[in-house]
Amino acid sequence: MSNPMSVRTLFVSDVHLGTRDCQAELLARLLRRVRPERLYLVGDIVDLIAMRKRAVLPPAQQRLVARLLRLARSGCEIIYIPGNHDAAFRRLCGLRVHRVRIEHRMVHATADGRRLLISHGDEFDTHVRMAPWMMALGDGMHQFVLALNRWCNRGRRLLGMPYWSLASALKRRSGAARRYVAQFEQAALHQASREGLDGYVGGHIHKAGFRARDGVLYCNDGDWVEHCTALMETPNGRLQLIDWRGEVIAVEPPVTAPVPREGWAGPVEAATRTP
Repeated sequence: MSNPMSVRTLFVSDVHLGTRDCQAELLARLLRRVRPERLYLVGDIVDLIAMRKRAVLPPAQQRLVARLLRLARSGCEIIYIPGNHDAAFRRLCGLRVHRVRIEHRMVHATADGRRLLISHGDEFDTHVRMAPWMMALGDGMHQFVLALNRWCNRGRRLLGMPYWSLASALKRRSGAARRYVAQFEQAALHQASREGLDGYVGGHIHKAGFRARDGVLYCNDGDWVEHCTALMETPNGRLQLIDWRGEVIAVEPPVTAPVPREGWAGPVEAATRTP
């Protein structure tokens, strides 16, 4: 294998260790291909909800945890920002565990001087308008699609074909999913803007992508259950989405200067800033 690619920062979220759908082997493969100076684990890395029924991680997931700890010991700065599925770890914010720093949220400075708010994103759930019955139906459908995704990719592996996200293909055709993502992006952009920051990086919604609005950049690093993507900062501060092979699949869009406005017409007031 060729030498790992050096990157300034890597952002990874929604690994969901402890679930059957966790793509631990693909993430481990990416970590063999890239060598970050700093690694942000942006929430839902360990799925403590799922682990109520399954207390022991499968071997591939144990190997991934071991690789992350080796990264920390080798000098990579690792910052863990818990999400809603590993919320119990928020009690450890401000501490270091096995050289991994745990924080509720962070402001990251890029190499080109921009300041980005980093959080998991579950704090924006109250900003997204969705009826309870739609949320329940959506969760049930999501689990069904993940099961189909597993079977589809087992067949692809037997045929020597690479991983492919069935869930992603179905989401692109869903109007409700697109509206949910748009509202989430709007809330995250507003939060970064009201704090005077240049952008936002998060996860939570399992939908990698970029969006620029009024001088603020939104970045979502995706997940390691369905899409297997991460966000990478290059040595010169540019942000790119990469897949499990380390291949660039999207680059940040140009950010135009903000347009003066009276206010923001969002669904509800933005989340309270946490010190």
